[in-house]
Amino acid sequence: MAKLDGPLQLSPVFKPKIWGRRDLSPIFDLSETKSRGLSRQAGHSRPRPSTNRPDTPIGEVWVTDDESKFSNGPVAGMTLAQAAKTYGPKLVGAIHESPLRDGRHEPRFPILAKYLYTGDWLSVQVHPDDDYARVHDSGSLGKAEMWYVIECEKGAEILVGLNRGVTKEMLRAACAQGKGKELLHAFHPHAGEAIFVPPGTVHALGPGLVLFEVEQNSDLTYRLDDFGRRGLDGRPRPLHWDEAMGVIREDRTALRNLPQLEFREAFGKRRYVLACRHFAVEELRFERPANLAGSPERVEIMAIVEGDGRVETEAGWLGSKRGETWLIPPATERYRLVPNEEIRLLKFYVPDLEKDFRQPLKRHGVSAAEIAKVVFD
Repeated sequence: MAKLDGPLQLSPVFKPKIWGRRDLSPIFDLSETKSRGLSRQAGHSRPRPSTNRPDTPIGEVWVTDDESKFSNGPVAGMTLAQAAKTYGPKLVGAIHESPLRDGRHEPRFPILAKYLYTGDWLSVQVHPDDDYARVHDSGSLGKAEMWYVIECEKGAEILVGLNRGVTKEMLRAACAQGKGKELLHAFHPHAGEAIFVPPGTVHALGPGLVLFEVEQNSDLTYRLDDFGRRGLDGRPRPLHWDEAMGVIREDRTALRNLPQLEFREAFGKRRYVLACRHFAVEELRFERPANLAGSPERVEIMAIVEGDGRVETEAGWLGSKRGETWLIPPATERYRLVPNEEIRLLKFYVPDLEKDFRQPLKRHGVSAAEIAKVVFD
């Protein structure tokens, strides 16, 4: 079996949604369908504004979908699910969760990440935790998630948590009348902020948002109120009131306005965005070339949200730009990231909370109280 010892590029998977958009700027240009920079001689083109408008609105772009395909290396042409099953810990790392499938454990990629483009309201919904999901949904994982706000239009809203005094029974009654949104706490997000959404938190996203979402590798959602809409198939979308009543936590509030813990590095800047036991997210800004390495015990993923440059290895170089996703296998001992212009990326992985977040932040002089606002046990 070939060794996975260098950065691997993953293709995105575009998901039509009734609440989505036909313009995926600023991240994607759907008219650019061919892979670039996948050979030593390959050049590099600057990103162009998104002008292609698909027939159906796109709401989600999954970057670590089971069906995402690799473009280079020994796994070129394989899907992420196929590669995870074939290579196991050599790809996904030793620290990962493998939910039961058909009564047995299979290696599975530990984190699902996606871009969200909202042209309309998403449903009022809630996600279960692991304990509930394993019992009630055939051994599935629950779903803790976070959002990183890339862009938001003026007046765009996010709803997270029940208003003071609202019970889940009151919410169910309101949802039956299509008025569930009225009982949720609303706020206006701003670009660059992060919001943590633990299981049991009722929430809804409004139009005018471009978000990057990182979560457990689960798409388990219980929908409470869809405002009477029909899906892309013309049928009413199902609601899951009974399941939702079993998982809603009335005390869950919006975990936002997190401290911006950003520090200078030799390559530019590093921000410790947030971490929980399922995933951690860092924002890295590369102002100059950087010599990097993977982590021996885990896989790391980098989603480029701004800028362009190239990834250099001993085998050659590969162009990289906004919208691309790079997976760094555990055996990657060295590679080099060279920005043509400042590159801003989100790095995510399954963390050791003490080693990866608490200890570095303590060394930077951050108080325990401030650390607790970005590290969620």
